[in-house]
Amino acid sequence: MSDQKPNPYKIAQDQMLRAAEISGLPPAITSILSQPKNELIVNFPVRMDSGEYRLFKGYRVQHSNILGPYKGGIRYHEQVSLDEVKALASWMTYKCALHDIPFGGGKGGIKFNPREFSAGELERITRRFTHALGSNIGPDYDIPAPDVGTNGQIMVWMMDTYMAGVGSSDKTSSRGVVTGKTLSAGGSHGREAATGQGIVHCITEWARDRRVDLNGASFSVQGFGNVGSNASKILARTGASLVATGDWKGYIFNGDGINPFKLTEHVGRTGTVVGYPGARTITREEFFATAVDIFIPAALELEIGIPEAKALNCKLIVEGANGPTDTAAEPYLYEKNIALIPDILANSGGVVVSYYEWLQNKRSERWDLEEVEERLAKRMKRTYLAVSEYAAMKKCDWRSAAMCIGIERIGRAYAERGIFP
Repeated sequence: MSDQKPNPYKIAQDQMLRAAEISGLPPAITSILSQPKNELIVNFPVRMDSGEYRLFKGYRVQHSNILGPYKGGIRYHEQVSLDEVKALASWMTYKCALHDIPFGGGKGGIKFNPREFSAGELERITRRFTHALGSNIGPDYDIPAPDVGTNGQIMVWMMDTYMAGVGSSDKTSSRGVVTGKTLSAGGSHGREAATGQGIVHCITEWARDRRVDLNGASFSVQGFGNVGSNASKILARTGASLVATGDWKGYIFNGDGINPFKLTEHVGRTGTVVGYPGARTITREEFFATAVDIFIPAALELEIGIPEAKALNCKLIVEGANGPTDTAAEPYLYEKNIALIPDILANSGGVVVSYYEWLQNKRSERWDLEEVEERLAKRMKRTYLAVSEYAAMKKCDWRSAAMCIGIERIGRAYAERGIFP
């Protein structure tokens, strides 16, 4: 499957160029946004439990910092490549700009499969990578976060390694070098579930606007990691029912509904949804053809190609993953009248709460969960409304509308600041 996927960076480029055309972005800005400011590749040795050394390749791409420090996840996955990281970094730029958060876009990763390594090895890999990045990250310069294959513990190792390298007077202020940390190490309440929570805010707004009752609605989720599982658990509270889901190992289905809380426990024990006793195994093709009201792709990028778009049988797609839809597949979705809430809006709850975590670290504050959730709900709903109004005004698709709002903010910043010298 992966060898047939188009280049994600080309997809990100196409989306930006389409939005630039709609919004009339000056060619100079389009040209600046077409490439990241910095592309960093580091190769570093790590001692394995066996005593032997292995060389790892790590990336950090810094796309734009015109609106604030670079911001974006660190991914541990065997398919990590420079073009993938460049695409993800540029989507982060537009995501932050869309929400009017004072961050730019960045992304990083290490090309390996974290499942094949012990906790001790993961710690050493993470600390060596952080050390190799050196001053290329920092709380006011470039702020990593968790992504596919990484979590709060990995962020804490990154933070600790970074703090070990700064002067004693900067120790406390260095906490904000990463977000998505564990609570005891300076993380924020609500960060873990934030991306899933943001997805559900988009779904409830969509349902309200169209007078759709979510109680009794059905949904399917591709990818049952942090984003997929949290979105499923939160959406289940509205009365909607999860009927199909899948991950790297396979797909499962139960027309009467799958309990997302019990499934999360099963995944915690086994590392996959496969073998869950409350559902039967189905193929990837059957999964995409499953009739549901809402489909949430929350796995990797470019999972929805033309065959998947033709097979899909749903009313709404809410992009939990970054860039899950191939540009070539979109016309098929619109032809079938499938509504699409794009990634930079749908999955932006994570970066919104990352921003709140960063603010709490900066101010030495700890906000309670209610405050974080209230602020997130307000911002998601406000941005959702802005995208909906822009799409109606310009008579364009929602992805272009969301991108336009973002790149117009970036364009205004360049117009006022000028391009030096």
